[in-house]
Amino acid sequence: MDVVSLVTGANRGIGLEVCRQLAGAGHTVVLTARSADKAEAAARDLADEGLGVHPMRLDVSGQGEPERAAKELADRFGRLDVLVNNAAIAYDTSQRASAADLGVVRTAMETNLYGAWQTVLGLLPLLRASAHPRIVNVSSGAGSLATMGGGTPAYRVSKVALNGLTRILADELRVEGMLVNAVCPGWVATDMGGRGGRPVAEGAAGIVWAATLPDDGPTGGFFRDRKPVPW
Repeated sequence: MDVVSLVTGANRGIGLEVCRQLAGAGHTVVLTARSADKAEAAARDLADEGLGVHPMRLDVSGQGEPERAAKELADRFGRLDVLVNNAAIAYDTSQRASAADLGVVRTAMETNLYGAWQTVLGLLPLLRASAHPRIVNVSSGAGSLATMGGGTPAYRVSKVALNGLTRILADELRVEGMLVNAVCPGWVATDMGGRGGRPVAEGAAGIVWAATLPDDGPTGGFFRDRKPVPW
């Protein structure tokens, strides 16, 4: 039976590469973006490479969006096996916490934390219909308290919170056989990461690893390149 995987924020960068790798591995991939046009354009790019994916509009911070997506998924596939919460915004390198624009912080939290959280809540019934459900929250070393420094406050705080949510969900859903992990892709050469980072495919590979863990794989962990990262 095909594995049905949904990736948020997948029209470019790491999300698009995760879709590429999952589709190449034989998954039925739902590629989502904030607009249907962006999702469809990205799906066409992958189709040109011989990879078929299903485009879908999903604005993770939009009211009722996950529930609408869940209905569409239920009608089309009946379940969801893998959720990759990749959508993220506000890499605010120009800010410092001691002089932050809290409006930027709130906006970051709406997508990076609340967006991921409400997407889990909306899609959880479909994940529970899977025999091997997985949730992967795309995090960042910028959210590691063990190595925390100054700067980039909106992004850092939102990823710290996402890591906390990962631990809570993993503990609550462990009894159901659901694996929930956070993955840092490292500094990757994307629109958000900027020039100088490593190839996107290398950063995405760790996310794909977490999305395809065996049933006895880890849960409640924070990883980069398949290795634990200090919280």
